[in-house]
Amino acid sequence: MLLYLKLIKFDNLLILAFAQLCIKFGLFSPFGIAITLSNFGIILLVIATILIAAAGNIIIAIYEQENKGLLHGGITIKSAYRLFVIFNVIGVLIGFYLANLVNKPSFAALFILVSGAFYMYATSLKELLVVKNLVIAILGALCLIVVGIFDLLPAITVKNRASQTVIFSIVLDYSIFAFIIIVMREIIKDCLFMNRDHRLEIKTIPMVLGKERALKWIGIVALVPIIAILYYVYTYLFSNTLAVIFALFILVGPLIYFMIRCFTAESHQHIAILKRLLKLELIAAAISLLFYQFILI
Repeated sequence: MLLYLKLIKFDNLLILAFAQLCIKFGLFSPFGIAITLSNFGIILLVIATILIAAAGNIIIAIYEQENKGLLHGGITIKSAYRLFVIFNVIGVLIGFYLANLVNKPSFAALFILVSGAFYMYATSLKELLVVKNLVIAILGALCLIVVGIFDLLPAITVKNRASQTVIFSIVLDYSIFAFIIIVMREIIKDCLFMNRDHRLEIKTIPMVLGKERALKWIGIVALVPIIAILYYVYTYLFSNTLAVIFALFILVGPLIYFMIRCFTAESHQHIAILKRLLKLELIAAAISLLFYQFILI
């Protein structure tokens, strides 16, 4: 069982599910805005998203293996492919059900496109410099936007358009933030797996620039989310002391520490710490969604 959880990257899937639930119950429910999904509906959306993401992780693992043997030392390729198909089929079927539930049948195409994008990434896109990092980040951000697409957009009317747009824009802001963090994390991962990528003949940013230079560039890129958070706090939350404290110490602080460590990281262990810091940043960002009800109401 542990091998299969590792194969689908269960910890990352939990963060994804947690973020989606935070959007629903921290941002949508408290403000009484018009929605289309019940609690059961949002659970189905989370399940569908997790299944398709898990299938994506499986197909990526299959194509990234080096010895054409067992995945993670105990899972056969045949078993992995079987899970890949099962997860995708169930995820897409749930997507079709949800699309019809909100009277937007065309929305089902979103699940098919994401499933196809994961397969394209595993089979060909991962070999394209920079593109490989952007694709994963886009898919990660889309997993947040999909909550707004299914829960908010179908409920928009002329009367509630303004309020719905404000809430959806917050979801979009968080999705952009997640996109930036995931891009940085993917490049950090490339620094960790340079030897494997070299054997698989996959060209990555660290292989082109060198590990140290790539880390320094990521450190500079970290200024983007830092500045974005500070602007967000100054523009929207400055009157709320608790919100400012949370943003500065829980979001900005770790990013500043991350940026500094990018310029000093040397060993594999140091780089692994950078990767974990960005994962914690994503969790903290999701938790921050739960505080909007106390800030804006």
